[in-house]
Amino acid sequence: MISTALREQAITPALAVPMLVWQSEKRDGWRTYDAVANYRALTGVTPADAVIEDDASFDRHVLASILAVAAAEEGAVAERAGLAAGDLGAVFAQWFPLVRHIDTDWHQAVRTEDDEVAMVRDLLLGQRSSAGDAGRWLAAMIARRAVEPNHLWEDLGLRDRSELSRLLTRHFGPLAIRNTRNMRWKRFFYRMLCEDDGMVMCTTPVCTQCNDFQLCFGDESGESRMADRRREAMQVTDVAPVISHALPPE
Repeated sequence: MISTALREQAITPALAVPMLVWQSEKRDGWRTYDAVANYRALTGVTPADAVIEDDASFDRHVLASILAVAAAEEGAVAERAGLAAGDLGAVFAQWFPLVRHIDTDWHQAVRTEDDEVAMVRDLLLGQRSSAGDAGRWLAAMIARRAVEPNHLWEDLGLRDRSELSRLLTRHFGPLAIRNTRNMRWKRFFYRMLCEDDGMVMCTTPVCTQCNDFQLCFGDESGESRMADRRREAMQVTDVAPVISHALPPE
């Protein structure tokens, strides 16, 4: 369970108001595409100001980052984040207790699970190194976000690649430790899947001789999705925050 100290840390002047509501449905154009605003509504601070020295604070930062980016995209937040509706509700209850979640668009047709997502999720679940629900949720979230087109750390809403490496080392240590050459994490996942199935992913025995070397080991620096989404949000008009005040009955 989330610690009392961490619960208290979430209470800031901005959040010390009547119950907040996380609206998941895009209706009449009001849903915000500002991931930074979403993150702040969950945590009370901007991503740049997040304090993540201890494991609990780091896990909370990671979960908030993924949810913030997922909510800034089209579609149901649960689906974009890779969670079942019940698990999404449990994440809010355990990690963001000051925010009441309403996932109003999960009534849509049940999605067919993507085989690729399921394979990556099962790979991660088989290499868990942490107890509790967080690792299980993160395995599903990482797997779903891995099919997005950017660097994995970007599509998880993290600030840089080092946060992704810390996340994987903490929750999926036996798998992370196998990445001895610092391969890009998505490529590494698929390489592990191939090796576990007895397949050979590469046509060359030595990476330095491969024409696709940059795809596996190239630079992964860049601007975070949080900053990128904030620029996009400034170009969108007539939208209201994804977090709104739930007014008491009159």
